[in-house]
Amino acid sequence: MKLFLVFTFVFLSLPTAGVSAQDDAANPPAADESAVTPENSATALSKDEPSSTETTASDVKDKAKELAAKTESTVDDIAGSIDQNETAKKAAEGLLGPIYTLAEKLSFSSFHWLAFGLMSAGVVSFALQLVLGKLVVLFKGSINVREILSDTIGLIISLVGLVLTTQAAAENSDFTHSPAAVLSAAVFGAVVGIVLYRWGQAQEVRAVAGQRATIPSSKKL
Repeated sequence: MKLFLVFTFVFLSLPTAGVSAQDDAANPPAADESAVTPENSATALSKDEPSSTETTASDVKDKAKELAAKTESTVDDIAGSIDQNETAKKAAEGLLGPIYTLAEKLSFSSFHWLAFGLMSAGVVSFALQLVLGKLVVLFKGSINVREILSDTIGLIISLVGLVLTTQAAAENSDFTHSPAAVLSAAVFGAVVGIVLYRWGQAQEVRAVAGQRATIPSSKKL
């Protein structure tokens, strides 16, 4: 009887096991999207890691900052050591002493009027030379880079001199408190500047003409 019951249970359970096996085969388990594959890992690495170009640019920028900081620190150290040097102090006093003495003797309105006019003349002359003068030479078919640099440096020096002259005049004389003195000095400077510009332009035009005259003779030789 027991054997009959065992065989009956086994016989009934076989179809169920077969159906479940068939269902498992027909419906395989879905693939885990979170599973790591070579493609996913490569994509993740490409998203997380910066490109080589960005890394190189960042490294160069960091090195430039470090070099600038080291250079500034070195310059500060050198300047500090020179400031503490007695020989350097005496040399600076030797250079500035005569200038201070002369400035004290020339601290009157007439000198500042003349200085303001001359600095204004320099600004006007070099500014016109850089703009109009170089255009005239360019129309003549020539241009000189050295003359452009020279006129630029002259303009910068004249501007700095004009600022320092005005500051010194305001601190040491009554020149800046007189509108008549300021305006007359400015007019004087403008007239002198135009004269200097015309002279400089004539010099450059003659130089261009001389270059053209020497070129054919050199070709004939």
